[in-house]
Amino acid sequence: MDLQPREQRYAALNLLHQPVWVFDIDLRRVHWANTAALQVWNAGSLAELCARDLGADMSPSVARRLAQYQSDFISGDVSFNEQWTLYPGGKPVSLTVRLSGHRLEDGRMGMFNEGRVQAAEQPESLRSVEALLHTAVMITLYGEHGQPLYRNPAARASVRRLDETLAERIVDPRAHAALQATLAETGLATQTLAVHTVEGQHWHEISARRCSDAVTGQAALLVSEVDVSAIKRTEAQAQYMALHDALTGLPNRSHIMQRFEMVMGRLREAGHEAALVFIDLDRFKDVNDTLGHGAGDTLLVEVAQRLRGAVRASDLVARLGGDEFLILMVAPDIRSEIERVRLRLMRAVAEPVHLLGREIHVTASIGVALFPHDGSDVQTLLRNADLAMYSAKEGGRNALAYYRAGMADAVESRTALEAELRLAFDLRQFEVHYQPIVEATTGRIQGAEALVRWRHPQRGLVAPDVFIPLCESTGLIRRLGALVFETAAHQQAAWARAGHGLRISVNLSARQLRSAELLPDLKQALKRSGADPRQLQLEITESMLLGQDDSLLSLFQALQDLHLGLALDDFGTGYSNLAYLQRFPIDTLKIDKTFIQGLDTNRALAELIVAMAQLMRLRVVAEGVETPEQLAWVRAQGIEFCQGYLFARPLPVAEFEALLAAR
Repeated sequence: MDLQPREQRYAALNLLHQPVWVFDIDLRRVHWANTAALQVWNAGSLAELCARDLGADMSPSVARRLAQYQSDFISGDVSFNEQWTLYPGGKPVSLTVRLSGHRLEDGRMGMFNEGRVQAAEQPESLRSVEALLHTAVMITLYGEHGQPLYRNPAARASVRRLDETLAERIVDPRAHAALQATLAETGLATQTLAVHTVEGQHWHEISARRCSDAVTGQAALLVSEVDVSAIKRTEAQAQYMALHDALTGLPNRSHIMQRFEMVMGRLREAGHEAALVFIDLDRFKDVNDTLGHGAGDTLLVEVAQRLRGAVRASDLVARLGGDEFLILMVAPDIRSEIERVRLRLMRAVAEPVHLLGREIHVTASIGVALFPHDGSDVQTLLRNADLAMYSAKEGGRNALAYYRAGMADAVESRTALEAELRLAFDLRQFEVHYQPIVEATTGRIQGAEALVRWRHPQRGLVAPDVFIPLCESTGLIRRLGALVFETAAHQQAAWARAGHGLRISVNLSARQLRSAELLPDLKQALKRSGADPRQLQLEITESMLLGQDDSLLSLFQALQDLHLGLALDDFGTGYSNLAYLQRFPIDTLKIDKTFIQGLDTNRALAELIVAMAQLMRLRVVAEGVETPEQLAWVRAQGIEFCQGYLFARPLPVAEFEALLAAR
């Protein structure tokens, strides 16, 4: 290293008795030092000192300070007076140092240091100075007019300009005024405010107190700042999550409650009306049960996006949870607005969704409660909209219903029925009826479909379309299904002992099919009943086969291992995918009654389905045969078996056995 040019350039400074040195900020090395500085640095020669790599053990805070100094020097003619502690050879040396900018020979900005060794000071004083210089807390002393008198390195690194005032630093002038008002009143203030920094707006917790400048004795303001932006972001995220649904990003129940309370007063003043629109997806549980919850979540996200697109920007679409959505709408004539968008809402949900390579169709049952006609508070309106939604669902689904008086009575009746339904298991009020399945050509009974009935002591025989959905919604369907299968298994064994080799079909629900308890339930029933599994058949619907996953194939293989038959029920009403018949071990195809009873319009399709089933060597059963003309068509198509009211309704065991004896 050739130090001669530096020696020549700075030779006059060697005459000074105080330590002076030039520091290369970029290289983290001393560029030159006079004799007094060599003593301070405990260096034997200039070459030795210049060869030291001072960046090797430099703390990040010191490195940031040096970079800030360099930036300040480049920006303008500035200098700083600070107390430093150097550690040559590991021994601390305290100095008061004046720092100023100095261009090196190659034009880079270095730092000129003029030091004065301090007399021995109290350890507390030295440590406090070191802490002030190294702390991440931003500390600034402002004059009485807001001008900065001193900034520690952390504060200097944060400001946009060295001469930035406190008023310029705080983003909101009103917040600055409030801070000054508190200081004028109490002399102390702590507030969390948005401030301008070199990195943009941040949130700082600012603590300020009135004081005096130690140099001039004039009034001053000592301000310390801590960056709490991360905490603010976390708080904002927590607030957002508290008011929004994590899956869809829609506002949640709490959000819509708050929003409605806020607008209620304005609604009354403006004479406007509002509506809570309660939306529930029909048969959404079937999607979860057949395709899995991941597919169900994807469907919910898609529906959420469609609902937002179907209404005005001013309308608030929220997700209550599960498959339930809510829309808050405001208009001068709210009923007209509902009628205007009802078709768009229905279509938005009914549009097919592609999941796992399948085209899925769902519909919506919608209930509407109007403000102020149906309630003056959000809780009442939400309850009434819910009641209206249940009315739409009970009316056949895929419909919209307005709340009307008396709906609460219907819900109370439903709740009472649910309690009685649970009790019905303990009181053994369920009984299984059997509808004959006959040979189409001879009318000879070959089997039966087991159908559950509820004989209520006061209500009489409760229709399945009343209590089956209730069982599904309450989770009782597995218990009911297990009961029906075991009853049918016992009956098959009893009829076999009596000389009737009848094959009994039992319906499975989607929930049963996906239940881990299905196989244990079936095995236990077979063991207890002594039934011949070859004479028992499980009926499933097309919608239950949507998730063609390995678990479903494994289940069907296990059913085959038990020698149980598998029938596809109501074929033609759903997806009519013949690939199901090849992929899954189905041995019986049941053609839905809508084809049989609507031959005038469905004849060609019905004949095609029959031909395909026969080609695949499947056992075919025609459902819903009620007239001789329908039976004639069944025979003409070569369909082997049929069932329907032409032969018999579902019958209790005694009546079924009487029919057996008569034939």
